[in-house]
Amino acid sequence: MHVRHVPATSTAAPADAVTGSAWITSLAVPEGPSRTRVDRVQFAPGARTHWHRHPLGQVLVVTEGTGYVQRRGGPAQLIRPGDTVRVAAGEWHWHGATDTSSLTHLAIEELPADGTPTELGEPAGVGEPAVVPAITRTLLLNQQLPAPRVIDHVEVRRITIAPNQHLGLHVHNGPVFGSIETGSAVYRIEGEPESVLGPGDVFHEPESTRIAQFEPLDEGVTFLAYFPAGPGETPTLTLLDS
Repeated sequence: MHVRHVPATSTAAPADAVTGSAWITSLAVPEGPSRTRVDRVQFAPGARTHWHRHPLGQVLVVTEGTGYVQRRGGPAQLIRPGDTVRVAAGEWHWHGATDTSSLTHLAIEELPADGTPTELGEPAGVGEPAVVPAITRTLLLNQQLPAPRVIDHVEVRRITIAPNQHLGLHVHNGPVFGSIETGSAVYRIEGEPESVLGPGDVFHEPESTRIAQFEPLDEGVTFLAYFPAGPGETPTLTLLDS
């Protein structure tokens, strides 16, 4: 086992592989029988790889920012923190930042035993255009309510909970829908497994259902909460002792 506490040095991505500015930090290189390489790649706004393909494919894990990925013959797809992209062996593709935001992702790749390198192509947009949609719509949640409900207004609140604060067991008098903006939290409905919510994740707290955990982690959490309510109804949270 080897633990490296000091961040590795970043190097500029080669100009024949990337349009714009990008930096690569090597996190793991093949050692012994392992042929796995892990890099952190940071793209400046507007920077993108050229079309390329890997002999054994690649996995991308987005950690910061917003970007696009596209396989040849398919549409460009928006990617955000927490998204994972699995690129098939030999599949022509490109990835990079949007025009207005940076992008950071981990790139995980198994290297061929015979040393076959990644094959580079033309810059994205040359040959086959890299069409980036002007508008994208992604369905994040389609939640059925247990019974019809009269709703005449919806409250939207931005809620911030400081690090390591424990909300405790609680219920709401109506359904709550939420979307994490920053930070992360452990979320659990009583009697169900817990999950960790991060930026871009959505959640639903059913009406009158006991919420056992909504506990921010070390960085705290900020989220938008949507409270559908009926005539004369004020959304409320009730803390429970047990």
